Amino acid sequence: MTAPARPALRVVHQPGGIDLAAAETAAGQFLHALGISTASESLRGTPGRMARAYAELFSPRPFDLTTFPNDEGYDELVLARRIPVRSVCEHHLLPFVGTAHVGYLPGARILGLSKLARVVEHFACRPQVQERLTKQVADWLQTHLEPKGVGVVIEAEHSCMTLRGVQATGSSTMTSTLLGLLRSDARSRSEFLALAGVAS
Repeated sequence: MTAPARPALRVVHQPGGIDLAAAETAAGQFLHALGISTASESLRGTPGRMARAYAELFSPRPFDLTTFPNDEGYDELVLARRIPVRSVCEHHLLPFVGTAHVGYLPGARILGLSKLARVVEHFACRPQVQERLTKQVADWLQTHLEPKGVGVVIEAEHSCMTLRGVQATGSSTMTSTLLGLLRSDARSRSEFLALAGVAS
């Protein structure tokens, strides 16, 4: 007799509520305060477009965290490389974009592969700092999947560094979080970093 299937965890981010009309008004006032007129035909709809763009950036798609029994006892690394990351720096509300490499050593269950990208998107769709984003993805997978280890590496280019201030065009920032055996076992850690393409 087979065990009943475990129900999928429905993951939904509940923002404080989006008021597009108020956001559009505020965007128009923001532009006017910076001396930018929205009277021309090409700029007339800009406040509304700004409001909708930021609403989209801050609204991750809901998904089901689908896991399956690890019937074969697979105990090697599972790694999804180059997952696209787009988020918004919480200090300047400017975008940062890059890639995430997310891997885990399976325990009793394995994860539907697309869900690794969904978890990254879930935490990226809000004002963020890259360090927190990296840790949130790793901690969440460790809690909900209960693997033997989790590794997350994110490399991203931040507009707040490249377009303003220091204007360090072409620079990127790399962050990592390693948990469980991917932190404590040197061989597993080296394998993850090598396969992610970030080993020295």
